[in-house]
Amino acid sequence: ELNLDDLASLTSKVTEIRPHTEEYTLKNGRRIYVLAQGRLVNLVAAEGHPSEVMDMSFANQFLALLQLSREGRNMEKKVYVLPPQQDQEIARIKLETMGIRIDSLSKAQESYITDYSAGT
Repeated sequence: ELNLDDLASLTSKVTEIRPHTEEYTLKNGRRIYVLAQGRLVNLVAAEGHPSEVMDMSFANQFLALLQLSREGRNMEKKVYVLPPQQDQEIARIKLETMGIRIDSLSKAQESYITDYSAGT
């Protein structure tokens, strides 16, 4: 936490650099940058991914940790890429909870999108 009143008493000028970022120019010329008015940045200035996206990321992280807890002793010490099927399954379940269903391509559609004989 910051005492912005005390900081203001030491300041000659306050400039908003961008949303949620202020530059306090002190009377001695030094500058201090304050984010989110000294509050919790992730709550005040949340400009990242919405919770609807983050829940899928957390699901992926959870499944990775689950695999690590089950198989970690037998795994090499390296970075592993999560299988795309896991992402797809999480996305499918997420859409299902929203009442959205994605169908699969027919054989004719699969053939069409991989055939370039008719041009692009």
